[in-house]
Amino acid sequence: MHPMIASAAPPQGKADFGTLKRFLPYLWPRAEPMLRVRVVAAMALVLLAKSTTLIMPFAFKGAIDRMAAGVPDGIQIAVALVCAYALARFGGVLFDNLRNAIFERVGQTAARRLSQDVFAHIHRLSLRFHLERRTGSLTRVVERGTKSIDTMLYFILFNIFPTVFELSAVCIIFWVKLGPLMVAAVLAMVIAYIWYTQRVTDWRAKLRREMVDSDNKAVARAVDSLLNYETVKYFNAEAHENRNYGLAIKRYTDAATKNEVSLAWLNIGQSLITNLMMAAAMGYTVWGWHSGKFSIGDVVLVNTLLAQLFRPLDMLGMVYREIKQGLIDMEAMFGLIDTPAEIADVPGAPPLAITGGHVRFSHVNFGYDPRRQILHDVSFDVPPGRKLAIVGHSGAGKSTLSRILYRFYDIQGGTVTIDGQNIAAVTQDSLRRTIGIVPQDTVLFNDSIGYNIAYGRPEASPADIEAAARGAAIHDFILSLPDGYATQVGERGLKLSGGEKQRVAIARTILKNPAILILDEATSALDSATEADIQQALGTVAQSRTTLVIAHRLSTITDADEIIVLAAGRIIERGRHEALLGLGGAYADMWLLQQAEEAGEALAAE
Repeated sequence: MHPMIASAAPPQGKADFGTLKRFLPYLWPRAEPMLRVRVVAAMALVLLAKSTTLIMPFAFKGAIDRMAAGVPDGIQIAVALVCAYALARFGGVLFDNLRNAIFERVGQTAARRLSQDVFAHIHRLSLRFHLERRTGSLTRVVERGTKSIDTMLYFILFNIFPTVFELSAVCIIFWVKLGPLMVAAVLAMVIAYIWYTQRVTDWRAKLRREMVDSDNKAVARAVDSLLNYETVKYFNAEAHENRNYGLAIKRYTDAATKNEVSLAWLNIGQSLITNLMMAAAMGYTVWGWHSGKFSIGDVVLVNTLLAQLFRPLDMLGMVYREIKQGLIDMEAMFGLIDTPAEIADVPGAPPLAITGGHVRFSHVNFGYDPRRQILHDVSFDVPPGRKLAIVGHSGAGKSTLSRILYRFYDIQGGTVTIDGQNIAAVTQDSLRRTIGIVPQDTVLFNDSIGYNIAYGRPEASPADIEAAARGAAIHDFILSLPDGYATQVGERGLKLSGGEKQRVAIARTILKNPAILILDEATSALDSATEADIQQALGTVAQSRTTLVIAHRLSTITDADEIIVLAAGRIIERGRHEALLGLGGAYADMWLLQQAEEAGEALAAE
């Protein structure tokens, strides 16, 4: 496996709070002071809500003591204390909801900025990464990582911090009211609770990793199968695919079951610890009431304070689990961010300055894998406005040349220049803006035909889009559709035929108006009549541009200024069409073979 792909998967190491530390700048952005104000205001409301909650037990205690005393005129005070208790409960809810309303913008902005950073970085990664990745698994990594942000923010800021504050306040109250022994018992219970929760949750984290990994593989298997559904049908492989998917789902089901069983054991242990503490504390206060040390109200006070403390402590177990699970999901997403871009601009790289579009390959050596070289000492020169055709059998390295010119890969030897500038020394953005391509395998976005054509220049006007469609001989076809340019093309453009997709790609490139044009089998999916129209259109487009044609049909490149013949990554012949035929070599053999095939097809059609 390529090292970059490995880094995109959830790391096998233990998720720690270093991952959380990396996220904090998104929560406290330097460039947005108003978001910082919201964070401070939300935390102030957290303290108000907890302070109000701590007042409630005292109001309840006072009311009970008044009632127990049996003083006739004490009823008014008891009623007032009950009203204060109700008001304090309402205040806690009010401050909590105001806090949520104020903080929501912070959480959403943090999630948006992080997901945009991940999305942008994925697009910066090399073609090698995207050719080797699994789309389903990658999207789930990003989806889970983004969703974990809101959960982690809420629990860390609005549960852990308030719980620590409340625990401190309860310990102070118990020290004053009940003595240091009760404080020691509370702290011992909290320490035991946290220790048990941490140990069991770490065990569950391993089970969670297994479940997430199984889920990723199941989803990746399903997406891969659905994307290749035509191949599945061609080979009657529905049962095979269903069996493989069933095995993947079974692995996920087994892992999910173990995860849920471990959750039951965690809840049982937490409940045992907290209820032992409640029994001990209540027994102590009842004994104190019997001894005359405490009032009935003190018994209610202790019960209410502990019940309020146990509520966030019970949540603390879930919070810790969610944070650990969120860290696992986020470390996978940060793993994507940490994946280095194989192709990067050199520091201070200038934009490409186009003066004519002169392309030169000089002694280029290249291999996708160091163990297997594809191109061997390839050199050619395409002056501005000239047309170079590249031919050869499949696997000769023809399409590799276009990928190198786009700088999808860096070469291992030699240089590639445009107007005398090494493409490795200029910005990738300026380089790719200069080049337009009509690929052999056209894949369209699941949007309208108009959107796909406009992708060549998103700011183009409708008139420009229509002009490009006319240039690609597809305008009349689009108008014949019920929805015209708003017609949806389906996923990967599958609602259109191969020829229609290719004409959309040609229109898109015409709209881009590049200085350098690459035609990679640009008319291979077209019928003879349409091919003639497209060739005429492409000839007009290519007149003022440097053009590289990767051709299968030799009849489409007879007008090329130079033709080079590749075999096993080496140039074995070069020259114009007539000169190469006169050589009687590999090009001439290819020409005679294609002429015989076309003659046979014409005879069969009669």
